[in-house]
Amino acid sequence: MKAIGIDLGTTSICGVVIDTDSGKVLRSETVNSNAFVTTDNDWEKAQDVSLIIEKALKIVDEFIDDDVAVIGITGQMHGILYYDNDGKAVSNLYTWQDGRGNLPYKDTTYAAYLGGASGYGNVTDFYNRENSLVPENAVGYCTVHDYLAMTLSGRKTPLVHTSDAASFGCFDIENNTFSYDCRIDVTAGFDTAGEYKGIPVSVAIGDNQASVFSSLASDDDILLNVGTGSQVSVISDVPVKGENIESRPFFDGKYLVVGAALCGGRAYSLLKDFYAGVFAAAGITDVDVYAVMDKMLEKADGVLDVDTRFEGTRADPSLSGSIAGIRTGNFTAGNLTKGLLEGMVNELFNMYQNMNAAKKGIVGSGNGVRKNPQLVSAAEKKFGSRMSVPSHLEEAAYGAAAVHTLACGAQ
Repeated sequence: MKAIGIDLGTTSICGVVIDTDSGKVLRSETVNSNAFVTTDNDWEKAQDVSLIIEKALKIVDEFIDDDVAVIGITGQMHGILYYDNDGKAVSNLYTWQDGRGNLPYKDTTYAAYLGGASGYGNVTDFYNRENSLVPENAVGYCTVHDYLAMTLSGRKTPLVHTSDAASFGCFDIENNTFSYDCRIDVTAGFDTAGEYKGIPVSVAIGDNQASVFSSLASDDDILLNVGTGSQVSVISDVPVKGENIESRPFFDGKYLVVGAALCGGRAYSLLKDFYAGVFAAAGITDVDVYAVMDKMLEKADGVLDVDTRFEGTRADPSLSGSIAGIRTGNFTAGNLTKGLLEGMVNELFNMYQNMNAAKKGIVGSGNGVRKNPQLVSAAEKKFGSRMSVPSHLEEAAYGAAAVHTLACGAQ
């Protein structure tokens, strides 16, 4: 039998078909979502829901055949969209990158007042309530992957897994309850949302949990995921608290301790854009900038101390990045590129240290790891271990398919 896994990421939509017996990936497809919409507010990060769903449905329909036993769904956590009585979206998707929670409120910010972070669903909703921005016909909100499950199964209300519910903030992960009036139906189980063309559709799960499930062979390992953002994750038997880390629901009564960098792989993309601007000013436009950066790294012979917190942290969005240690003999493009890669790793390592976790090995996932061996080398040096990388490319989509294959007994 087969299982389909769909991952609605920040910039791409990924789908896989796996063999439920061998775990082998039979088909895969990734498309750019190109879903961001332009608004009047620089701090607003929103996407076109209909465009995301249209592209996801196309992949699902292309993958379906008589041997498909389950459809597993995951996607970008924290963000929300509003839906009406008919279960139809009535707003854009407000993504995890949305900055409205950092705007001033009373003597603090909306996020700090609520005890959450900007981009978290309940903080976004709180801002919208306070500023009369909730659509008049909205009756609730959910993640975009919850909405895909609703669309496929014909549900009018979502059933939200704890892995996503916790990403909204104001959530007690030990009792699975909210301290915010959001009236969301939550499940800790791998329930079925319904059926699409006779095939069971899973309740959507968070992409962080899906990636960890598909990537870590042992609870003794550390997962470093580098995509648009980046995360360091470890599995724990108990919740852990610390600076710039949080504990999230995992599976089988366990927890994920996670440190999330707001820039992550985007930091490297920003440097690429900087170099591209220099090339463009010289009239050079037809150039593979990433390939040039690889050449720069070959000649890097010194270290610049680059802080890659260009968007701050969830706890302190006012922080900014920096470059230190500049001297006349080391200020080169290669050293800047190398320093930025090491800065990305350092941010994750510092969060890992706050977890007080004694883990043995590191596993890497995400395009930032797969496409940049220099990043892998920097991580191996900092964490003191060789990095292994899963053979399957789309970890979150694979995890969604694999989790719900086990849950449905479709083997």
